[in-house]
This record gives sequence, structure tokens and C-alpha cells, in this order.
Amino acid sequence: MDNHIKFTVIADGSEQIIETNIGKYRNLMSLLKDEFYLDSFGECGGVGRCATCIIKTSGITGNSAIKDRNEPTTLSRMGYKEDNIRLSCQLLITKDLEGSNIEIID
Repeated sequence: MDNHIKFTVIADGSEQIIETNIGKYRNLMSLLKDEFYLDSFGECGGVGRCATCIIKTSGITGNSAIKDRNEPTTLSRMGYKEDNIRLSCQLLITKDLEGSNIEIID
């Protein structure tokens, strides 16, 4: 089984290809914090309540395309209604992210 995954992250207007392995990070938020040294990103630690790890996505497939747990409520509370606005803490590093684009929202 191929454990490798590759996707594009847009941060501060520049694109970077991220290559990692499934299971290396707890979730997408952890990977983004590690790779991009983001201050005040993911302050609740991945519970899905603080909305400090908001991203804009395209190309996510499978079960990862479905918002569940605290994510819909938290995003709605913050005024986000778009399907492509997500909390990175709620996305696991799976094949569902292969080839996707992730933009970090300030």
C-alpha cells in the first residue's frame, strides 16, 4: 500500500508542494503548523472550536469532503457558509487530500 501523499499549500500568496506520509501527522493543522511555523494557528489544539486554523480547499475527495463534529457549528458561528472553507484540525492526512489545494486563510 502506498502511504505517500502530495498536495499544494498556498501561504502568504506563494505555493508549496507538500509531500508527506499518511499517519505522520495527527491532522492537517499539525502539518501546517510544523511546515509553515504559523503563530496563533490552531489555538484550541484541534478540538474544532476556536476557528484559528481556517483554510480554503479545493480538490478534497471522499469522506474528508464532509464536515462533521464541531466544524459546521464553529464555522457558522464565525460567519463562514462556503463549502470550501474548512477547519484544518478536522482533516486527517489521508488519500482524500491527494492532489488538493489548501490555502491558509489569515
